[in-house]
Amino acid sequence: MTQQNRSRWDAGRFIQTLAYFDIIPFFSWLQKLIPGNAKDNESSLSRGKSVGVVLVAGATGGVGKRVVQRLLERGYKVRSLVRDKDKAQAILGNNTELFVGDITKQATLTPELMANVQAVICCTAVRVQPKEGDTPDRAKYNQGIKFYEPEVVGDTPENVEYNGVKNLVQAAVNYLQPVTEQLLFDFWQPSNDLKNTWGAVDDVVMGGVSESEIRLIDGAALFTGNVSTQNSGGFVSVRTKNLTPLLDLSKYEGVELRVKGDGNRYKFLLRTESKWDGVAYSYSFDTISNTWISVRIPFSQMVPVFRAKTLKTGEEIDSKNICSLQLMLSKFEYDGELNPNFTPGGFALQVESIKACGGEILPQFVLVSSAGVTRPNRPGINLEEEPPAVRMNERLGGILTWKLRGEDSLRASGKPYTIIRPCALTEEIGVQQLIFEQGDNIRGKVSRDSIAELCIQALAQPKACNVTFEVKAEESSNIDNNWENLFASLHPDK
Repeated sequence: MTQQNRSRWDAGRFIQTLAYFDIIPFFSWLQKLIPGNAKDNESSLSRGKSVGVVLVAGATGGVGKRVVQRLLERGYKVRSLVRDKDKAQAILGNNTELFVGDITKQATLTPELMANVQAVICCTAVRVQPKEGDTPDRAKYNQGIKFYEPEVVGDTPENVEYNGVKNLVQAAVNYLQPVTEQLLFDFWQPSNDLKNTWGAVDDVVMGGVSESEIRLIDGAALFTGNVSTQNSGGFVSVRTKNLTPLLDLSKYEGVELRVKGDGNRYKFLLRTESKWDGVAYSYSFDTISNTWISVRIPFSQMVPVFRAKTLKTGEEIDSKNICSLQLMLSKFEYDGELNPNFTPGGFALQVESIKACGGEILPQFVLVSSAGVTRPNRPGINLEEEPPAVRMNERLGGILTWKLRGEDSLRASGKPYTIIRPCALTEEIGVQQLIFEQGDNIRGKVSRDSIAELCIQALAQPKACNVTFEVKAEESSNIDNNWENLFASLHPDK
């Protein structure tokens, strides 16, 4: 093609691309001065985690409200099971979905409550308070330090700790499916800021005239436009901004796309570095015209490339540090070879979801129980050395005995679970250095903040599956909980 026959290059689109991805900050600042272009380029994308919706029972309690808060801060979709909606809204705010129900009433654990739930955290407990009355700020009950004569108020331990937990476990058995996937982008139910995460990177950056866009429409992301080979061009793509924090997909075997295409061959790329024009890992896949298909992409089969040229490094992708994702239609395959299914002109690829797949089984039911549940009536126990709950188990309606029965119902369920037995709960602020033990012999204290964090960490740890353990805080100024090592130290229940 002669210089006279070259199509006109769109410098404005070139600048818009650089500005959108903040390649040259000056361009980004300049674009914001143009009327209609003042957009916030910072994305607060709440990508799906290893679970879909997390159901929190006992969401307004001391541990439960902290669990809800921490889940929301990390982008989880949270559903809270509460008895009093107005009270719950005052405590939890408007960012969690509230369902009015009661675990002691099985009829309230409806299919609507359990819809799309893939993990349950149960923080329910009977109400225990000092007999002689508490201070206005509940200091006696909350501090977990000095002993006050307690009493159970409201519902009985048998009904809450056993029947209620058993009802919730049964609901989990009926509705929860095994989770070996992590939803990364849900275009079927997109978040408000998802549209500000993906942007076009076309051959205009190389002098070409191809043009594409991504639109959220009809329950999918539509990657569409026109690809042209003029001006030595021939590719279109859409790419995410650099993700913060980076995606850690090291516990998965690959990625799965749910797409409907037009018969073209497309590429899916992952990047592990923030460079604009750096190394990517690529996988080519064919589509079937107007047909939904699932494309499974093992990390081990992704090819390291730089501008469609393969790199002979032999290094596999570092799936622990995924920086960005990209979809591309190009006339080139690799190393100068042509894409055998490429057709210039209009194109359309619909994407319903992108998810990590092939992961290990993770816990789906986390139960907050109590240390000491096996000690009442255990031979050789010196009650004078035991915490008040053990010494007064019978006077408190067999609270520990019924907690143990509730645990047993979960262990027998067949669902992957984690049972956490905290020592005396306190209101100390922050996550402490924790000690895990098994055998139900330890004594000590631990903050509600620590237990809330522990519940959330368990959801992401394969080694937390089907374990029961006690936990207390260690006096330490150096807080460095290695969650993977802590859970790896535990033995699964027999």
